[in-house]
Amino acid sequence: GVDCLAIIREYSVARYKRGFDSISAIRHLAKFDKDLMIWIRKIGSVETSLRWHQPFEVVDALARAILYQQLHGRAAATIVAKVEQAINSKRIQASTLASLSDLQLRECGVSANKLLALRDLARRELTGEIPTTRQLQYMNNQQIIDALTPTRGIGHWTVEMMLMFRLGRQDVLPVDDFGIRKGMQVLDRLAKMPTAKELKARGEIWSPYQTMASLYLWRIADFDKKP
Repeated sequence: GVDCLAIIREYSVARYKRGFDSISAIRHLAKFDKDLMIWIRKIGSVETSLRWHQPFEVVDALARAILYQQLHGRAAATIVAKVEQAINSKRIQASTLASLSDLQLRECGVSANKLLALRDLARRELTGEIPTTRQLQYMNNQQIIDALTPTRGIGHWTVEMMLMFRLGRQDVLPVDDFGIRKGMQVLDRLAKMPTAKELKARGEIWSPYQTMASLYLWRIADFDKKP
């Protein structure tokens, strides 16, 4: 596993803020990508979709991500509500998960695979392999990905969503995301969606504000017509 405390000792000089200046981000994008700027003017602000300043706990956020995987929002919300009722708490933690048997979790609608993932998440928290929210402030994006993805059911994309929407990291481009790739296809008027490698290369001009570009690519993917 990843030694989170060792990472903090090594990198404690750097502390990452949650969120970034959206005006500076848009100015950067406008300077280096005129096509994207046309869309930014058409779409307007996307800041309402951000939750950078809302408090959260890492295990709770990851547990909810596991429960929501491969389900429609309403069905997943129903399962989460049943789990919250079973643990008598709105916070999903290793200790509260441990208070439920496998049968009780299955009765909440948790699948066998997700049950194994939740157990692995709880075990890793208890052994100190899951960094706390405070510890994340001293870890760069790749260190966070390396620390969390060994957990069963937690993939690269899930951590990227946490980096963007929970931690407000400014330079994240989820190159494997369908909506991001579709948005890139519309933006550049491509015959087919770009590969992850092509998207990564294309996104270099947006750095260090790839997160803001990503937010707009999702919106662009929703449009059928060029601006």
